[in-house]
Amino acid sequence: MGMENQAKAAIRRDDFIALLDEHMPQVRQGGLSVRAMERGLCTMVATPQPDMVRAGGTLSGPTMFALADVALYGAVLSMIGPEPLAVTSNMTITFLRKPPIRPLVAEARILKLGRKLAYGEVLIHSEGEGEEAGELVAHATGNYAIPSTLSAEKEKMERA
Repeated sequence: MGMENQAKAAIRRDDFIALLDEHMPQVRQGGLSVRAMERGLCTMVATPQPDMVRAGGTLSGPTMFALADVALYGAVLSMIGPEPLAVTSNMTITFLRKPPIRPLVAEARILKLGRKLAYGEVLIHSEGEGEEAGELVAHATGNYAIPSTLSAEKEKMERA
């Protein structure tokens, strides 16, 4: 565990799940779940559902993108607290290999947190046993915009 993770997360896992249920119910309805949260880190899982499968017997790119996006959102909130208005401002994903139809695990971490933007990366791999388990299937990087009101509050706290 790195130095940045020794501090307590700014939002608990259960509170993040409640925030998702209130503001983005499609996340859990779509088969995504929150496995763990630490300061600057969020691990999520996509449990395969029929609408996630595409031609060729693999999980779809939109499924992996959504998983990466929500995991990065969790990592951001683990550092700034419950802020439903933090939004994705940019995200890039590279698909590295065709994932089998099994749960996907996304491990998101914040690389830089500023007053107005957070930047992080997400590693996505297949879960389970066998040859393909643990292999990286996608890598994403992205920015989240932090609302101005939160930035102003942080500045006031830093000056005090």
